[in-house]
Amino acid sequence: MIEEIVAVLHEKKVILYPTDTVWGIGGDATDFEVVKKIYTLKRREDHKALIVLVDSKKMLRSHVESIPVQAFDFIDSEQPTTVIYSEGIGFASNLLGYDSSIGIRVTKDPFCQNLISRFGKPIISTSANISGSKIPKSFASIPTEILDGVDYVVPLNKERISSQPSRVIKIDLKGRIQIIRQ
Repeated sequence: MIEEIVAVLHEKKVILYPTDTVWGIGGDATDFEVVKKIYTLKRREDHKALIVLVDSKKMLRSHVESIPVQAFDFIDSEQPTTVIYSEGIGFASNLLGYDSSIGIRVTKDPFCQNLISRFGKPIISTSANISGSKIPKSFASIPTEILDGVDYVVPLNKERISSQPSRVIKIDLKGRIQIIRQ
């Protein structure tokens, strides 16, 4: 199954998949057209950056300018935490914030780690909802528009009820921590 999903990602298609938090819409985080398709599907303004998953600290290091020392407590935390970094490297230009920032989470979920590792690149991980609407807590509550809009639905964990999306924090260049979403 992983090989099939990786092939779909290499074909620049969009997937719906279970993440370490909620069901996510994903795709190649380095491809402009994939990012554009996800923004369109979510009806989201393209200046609102999307979260990205990486499989390891090693992959993280190759995609950000620097990692503030304070970030490691959050990266290593049991609570899934997305850290907003000041400078993303190697991502599609329309994925980054106006200031070139990017929200990245090092996933601890074995399926997501395996998928990203086999794909060899970070993948987008944005909640499976229309922008501004409630985040679905289960596969059954994902809007039909999202289900019909993706190219591939990963056939795993469809019965799981999700607790909540990741915590999101931002660490500025002076090391100050700002909690964006708890």
